[in-house]
Amino acid sequence: MFDTMTMTKALGGFCGAFLIFLLGGWAAETIYHGGEGGHGDEHHAQGYLIEVEGAEGEAEAVVEEVDFATVLASASAEEGEGLWRNCRSCHAIENGVNGTGPSLYGIVDRPVSAADGFNYSGALVAVADVWTAENLNSFLENPKGFAPGTAMGYNGMRKVEDRANLIAYLDSLDD
Repeated sequence: MFDTMTMTKALGGFCGAFLIFLLGGWAAETIYHGGEGGHGDEHHAQGYLIEVEGAEGEAEAVVEEVDFATVLASASAEEGEGLWRNCRSCHAIENGVNGTGPSLYGIVDRPVSAADGFNYSGALVAVADVWTAENLNSFLENPKGFAPGTAMGYNGMRKVEDRANLIAYLDSLDD
């Protein structure tokens, strides 16, 4: 059944198929990745330039800085209450009740290390003396950036409106 000639034919067929496979891979690589950078020198950017009549030069993106005090003045404590749900896993809003984080009751305009029975990290005490609305805004935006080395494991709240609403809610608690 398997004599020498049959084995030679099977091995030759396998080698031929493998050679065709390698040559096909080489040809595809040459066709689709022609050039040093993968697309050749003539291909610098992907896309089309659309000329607009009356447009002079390139338009620059306008990024407006929003004044936090203006946003805070129109903040909604009711919307901030909904945002509070993300904080309550570590913080409490009852006076004197600490969780993983300190109690946030009366935190606006309170000294940084004022929560009794809570051991603050040195990073927080070093960057601010009082939790003003502006300090809270900066901390909530990027805790690790505001106070490098803080023990708070929260990545931050990106929208300035959300931060203002949350601060307005926290400020309304001690009324």
